[in-house]
Amino acid sequence: MFVARVGIAAVLLGLLSCRAPLPAGAKRKAPVADTVTAREILVPGGVPLTMTCTPTGPELCFDATDNNCNGVIDEGCGLETGPLQFTIAWPEGADIDLEVTDPNDEKPKAEGHTESGLAKGRDCGRPQSVCHGQNVENVYFVGDRPPAGRYKVEIKVAKADDVRFPVVVRFGGRVGVKTFSLDVKIDSAEDSKVYEFAIQ
Repeated sequence: MFVARVGIAAVLLGLLSCRAPLPAGAKRKAPVADTVTAREILVPGGVPLTMTCTPTGPELCFDATDNNCNGVIDEGCGLETGPLQFTIAWPEGADIDLEVTDPNDEKPKAEGHTESGLAKGRDCGRPQSVCHGQNVENVYFVGDRPPAGRYKVEIKVAKADDVRFPVVVRFGGRVGVKTFSLDVKIDSAEDSKVYEFAIQ
């Protein structure tokens, strides 16, 4: 055990020593994603939203979860990511919608993005044969730093035809380098869950 720790420490020191030296008095900047944090978080019904991740194994596709806790949701599954990413996954038989509003009060549409850079890369509605049983919607920020201001994330039923309630939706999010994942229950066609936060 001691030998393994010494070995890991040596590897880390070796990697750090490979960086180019900084000019005198200069400080190394943190990656941009490290500086993106959510503040003033509002959640529905007092549900706690913990920005922590518990590793459960290798990354699984289309479950809206950062299974390996590397700071990216469903990587390697064809979903885009950025310093902001919100993903929902749900079972077949329902049409659930993920809407994210940016500080300019704009919402990205499927395969497009807002002026500020918020994009919707996957929109799985009906017919569900298009999604091949992989019901996922994914909204992410294109670029290095999302603009400051308030964001709103809403999870709701798009079409209530033949839906058996309640519908349990897995909601995963990434803000900077921190991820979270939780189950959200939609109880009726009129029900929606809204999360709000601010970025400075």
